[in-house]
Formats: sequence, C-alpha cells, structure tokens
Amino acid sequence: MLKQYITSKYDGLKHSLTSSKPSKIDLTMKVDPSKKYQEIIGFGGAFTESACYTLSQMSQAKREEVLKAYFDQEDGLAYNIGRVHIHSCDFSLENYTYVDENDKDLKTFDLSREFKWVIPTIKRAEEIRGSKISLLASPWSPPAWMKSNKDMNHGGSLLDEYKQSWANYYIKYLEHAKKAGLDVFAMTVQNEPAAVQTWDSCVYTAEEERDFVRDYLGPTLEKSPYKDTKLIIWDHNRDIIVDRAKTVLEDELTSPYVWGTGIHWYVSEEFEHVGKVHELFPDKHLLFTEGCIEGGVHLNVYETGERYARNIIGDFSNWCEGFLDWNLTLNEIGGPNHVGNYCDAPIISDTKTNELHYNNSYYYLGHFSKHIKAGAKRIDTSIDHEDLKVISFENPDQSIVSIVLNQSEEDYGIALELGQKKEEVLSKKRSILTIVQRGEQVE
Repeated sequence: MLKQYITSKYDGLKHSLTSSKPSKIDLTMKVDPSKKYQEIIGFGGAFTESACYTLSQMSQAKREEVLKAYFDQEDGLAYNIGRVHIHSCDFSLENYTYVDENDKDLKTFDLSREFKWVIPTIKRAEEIRGSKISLLASPWSPPAWMKSNKDMNHGGSLLDEYKQSWANYYIKYLEHAKKAGLDVFAMTVQNEPAAVQTWDSCVYTAEEERDFVRDYLGPTLEKSPYKDTKLIIWDHNRDIIVDRAKTVLEDELTSPYVWGTGIHWYVSEEFEHVGKVHELFPDKHLLFTEGCIEGGVHLNVYETGERYARNIIGDFSNWCEGFLDWNLTLNEIGGPNHVGNYCDAPIISDTKTNELHYNNSYYYLGHFSKHIKAGAKRIDTSIDHEDLKVISFENPDQSIVSIVLNQSEEDYGIALELGQKKEEVLSKKRSILTIVQRGEQVE
C-alpha cells in the first residue's frame, strides 16, 4: 500500500499514518522523476548557547527526549546538519569572544566556553544519530575592539586595520573546532550583514563583503589546512539577495572563493529571488541558514507549521539545497536572550515545570526531514491549483517523496500520477500530506 503521513488542523493528526481516500477527484498531480534538479544536503537546527543552556536546565530524561526527537534516525526528525555561532549571538547568555581585549595576534584564542553547554550537546546528538553532524558556523560580530563603534551590538563595521586579524580568527575557530571533534563543513562570512541589531551585529555593504572575501578571508582560508570548508555569503533575507549575490559573485576574483549564498526567511517570501540567484549563478549553491517564529513562544498555534512548510517548499522549488532551523529548543518565554529578543522553537522546554511542548512546526518539519534523505534530488512536480503547494524528491534508494501543503479550507481529491502508476490521495483542508512511493511501485 501507499504510505501517507498527515498533519491536520481539524482532527489533531500529527505526522500520522493515514489511508484516507477521496470520494471524488478534483485535481491531478504529476510527478516526473526523469526531470531532476538540485541535490539535497539535509535538514537541521542551531546549537545556540541558549538552546544548549536551556537543555542543561532540564532533567536528563527530558534532555535525551529533545535530542532524540531531532536526531534519532528512526523515531526523530533524522536531522543531519546543524548551525553554531562563532562566539556570541543574540541567543547567547551575554556578549563574549574567544580572545582577550586587543589581542590582534589571537594568542589567547580559547574555545573552552563552548565545552560547557554547546559541544557536549552536539556530541550527544551525534551519538544519538549514529554519525557526525555537519555544522555551519557563523559569526554575528567581530570583537568590539575590531569595530568602528567599539561595541559587539548595534551594528558598526569592521575596521581596516583588523581585517586580516578577523580573517585569521575564522581559521583559528576551524582549528579549535576540529580539535574538539566538530565537523564544520561550511562558514558564512557574516550573519545578517545588512542589519543594525540591538544584539551582536556587524554591517557589510555588498562591496565590503566582496572585498573582505576577495582580499582577506578567501585567500586566508585557501592557504589554510581548512581550504575545503565551504564559504557562504549573505546569510540574510531574500528581499535584496539578488543584488548582494551579483555584487559579490560577478567579481571574477571573489567568486572562486564562494561556495554559495545563505538565506533567511524574515521580511520576505519572494522565493523567486532565490531562483533568480540560481539562474544567474548556476554553478553556485543555495542554503537556507536561519528561520524562526519571532515574538516569543506561540504554543498551540497551527500556523507556525504552515509557515515552515511554505518556506521549505518555496525555497527548495527554487534550487535551495538544505534547511537549517534556528534554535533547537528555548525556554518557557522563548529565551534566554541577552537583549530580550525572544522567539519560538519547534520544541519548548519549560525549565520551571520540566515539561516539553511540541509545537506544530515540529511535526511539519518532520514531513520533510524524516523522508527526504541526504543525496535526494528534487524532481519535477506539478498541480494546477493555487491553494496547494507541492514538491517531490527522489531519494538515493529510488523512493519517491511527494509533499502536498493545503492552506485552504477545502478538501481536495488528488490523482497522483507517477509514470504509468496512478494513486488517489486526499489532501484535507489545513493539512500537510507526505506520500512515499518506490519508483513506479508503491512502497
């Protein structure tokens, strides 16, 4: 039989097996594995200091439950990638760096703070998964003394006299991370380089990011033992991604150092901008590096899951290769956050009651991450209805995964055509449906 999994608003199903059939067929969904697009890296979330510290405040049983919920390949979301911050970010307990004040030569570089909460959490997640987790590392700000405003927060820019020291800092991080047993597969140049934030932030114009990569970070990384580490630009929203990518990647001296472009979901859902970057630079890659529900905790809000699915389908339909959620977990108020920038997470860990709350976003993420494997390729999919968002993938084992997001208040009977095989499935109102088949034979 066909395997179908559904999460729906009105009957409370949460990534549940279903065999519901439609009473009538309204639409046809065509899946064509002969037309293949990008290869998928995987799915994951961020091991922020706040997330890892929050887990440390929970009982051992609850800590294990959260990590298994994300990283267990059978019973969890099967996450295979993660994100870490290079010293502090807003979801740290405070501003901090790895070197002493004015240590331009980085002789005092010390990663030991991350051994308190972050690295042990990563190690345990890897034990649960049964393999290494590939990490993306991102800086939110250089040390205050390297910046024009002498503050890790409130924007500012990197001073010319410290550009080489800051480039060396990335290499020091990679060196110490490797010694700690971490697998850092990629780095971004700067988290959200176009935003002046009340928290850790640093502004680069497109030209400044281009020049820093071309003249400092790119050559420094290339000459280091870590030259295979992928370098990602932008790491910000879709609204002006095309202009940023063009400025950096059209420079023939900068482009060879850059693997691809990172995307966040705030401000804009202009997915076509992501596709435009691929169209302009088809040899480069696209990775979703951060997204979360802002404004504190949103328990029992169904729409949070729909936002995740809409963004994953939108970006992956435009050549994105992986999805990194923000904090793996947060506490009962959506923190801790050292400037009060509270947010939501798929799992909320109530440190007062030792209870875990699974948001709808957790189950929606599972409709993708549990079924789409690393090495899968997006394949051609079409349906003629604006209320339904669809996408399909072929896994390395040739199984076909098709996902239908229905944000409407109508049920739809769908004839799913895969080659000569036709199946009938029901897309319920306000639901997400994942359908798993093996080639032209149902699984």
